[in-house]
This record gives sequence, structure tokens and C-alpha cells, in this order.
Amino acid sequence: MTDRAAAVADLVAANHILFTHRVVDGFGHASVRIAPDRFLLARNMAPGLVTADDILTFDLDGEAIDASGRSVYLERFIHGEIYRARPDVQAVVHSHAATVIPFGVSRDMPLRPIFHMAGFLRGPAPIFEIRDHAGEASDLLIRNRELGVALANSLGGNAVVLMRGHGATIVGGSLPQAVYRSIYTAVNAGLQSKALRLGDVTFLTEGEADAAAATNDGQITRAWDLWKRQAAEATIIR
Repeated sequence: MTDRAAAVADLVAANHILFTHRVVDGFGHASVRIAPDRFLLARNMAPGLVTADDILTFDLDGEAIDASGRSVYLERFIHGEIYRARPDVQAVVHSHAATVIPFGVSRDMPLRPIFHMAGFLRGPAPIFEIRDHAGEASDLLIRNRELGVALANSLGGNAVVLMRGHGATIVGGSLPQAVYRSIYTAVNAGLQSKALRLGDVTFLTEGEADAAAATNDGQITRAWDLWKRQAAEATIIR
């Protein structure tokens, strides 16, 4: 396969993996960078139904180069502006994972790494407050470049940014890493909620988080290969 064909195949797999792990459902999206100023993203559709024919090429302004009349995601600006702000980022996932939502609205309990598989969280995950940029009557969607810039600024140098009342956006230095982080952000959030019901919680230190993240980054292919196989066998597309 050509480099683009390989990237398309991996992005299709990523959509299906995220769906089978319930990180996305009928909503949410994933992208992968293929050049400094270009990225791939599916047309406006449910992630679990994405095929290679549905993958479009976008520039960093969120303009589709090859849409041919097909509708595109309203929140494509999430991807373009993060890629513009973060040259190190090669993939972006936006989801509404149910376990994560509470940590975006809680004033007292930030999302922090509770176990080694989520070391990439490192410290409290930042929260993007759209009211600061769109007022108190928006639909909470990142529907223009200005809001995309604001979200990218909230993300900063982190792996994850929570979006109050909306979801989360997760980035990675590769597509498998972004998928891994998306899955384990949701897992960590679920475990943290359970642990908090038991009493005081001991979180990872920054040193433990960094060491765990470095170790796990060397093992992502192990999980990626398994998840691709599982998604291929479980896909609802026949």
C-alpha cells in the first residue's frame, strides 16, 4: 500500500477500535496527520460505519480537499487547530465517553492517573470552558477556527483536554498512541469514580506517571495489533 493508503487503513481501524471499546458511539471522530498541513478524517458519519471510501483529506483550516459534495464533521476545527499548534501531534481523537464527562463538570475532583496504564495523564487534566469563548448560549460544539484555537490553547502540551459538558479530546504522536490514550482515559475515569466511592485515593506521582507512560509507549503495538483484530471480527460492516 502507498503511505496514504496505509494511513487510511489505519484510520478506518482506529474508528472501529474506538467504537468497539465504547469510546465513541454514533458520535465522535478520529484523524491522522499525513503531512505538516494535511490530515485525514472521515466524512460526517458514525465511526463504527467508516470505510476507506469515507476518508477525506483536510487542510489545517478545516477545509476538505476532496469532499465531492459529501458532508463533513462540524467539529473538524478541533483537529486542524491542534495540528497547527502542536507539530508533535500526529493523531487526534474527540469523544464523548460517558465515564469521562463527570470530570469535565466537577469543580472539586480533577481527572488524574490512578493506575500505570494512564500515566500519560500525568497531572490533573485541563478543562476547556467554552463559555469563556462563546458565551452562555452556545451548543458547546467547536464549530469554527476561533473555538478550535481556544481548545488547542487549553490542551497546551498535555495529552488530554476535557471539554465541560461535552467530552474530551486526546492527542498522540501516532494514531495507535492516540487510540491507546483514548481508551485508557475512559478506563481511568471509570476506575477513579469507583475508587472515590471507597474513600481517599492515592494517585500516581508525576514521576511514576512519566515512567509508566514511557514503558507503555514501547508496548502500544502489542495492544494495537490485538485491537485491530478484535475490531475486524466485531465490525458491524459486512
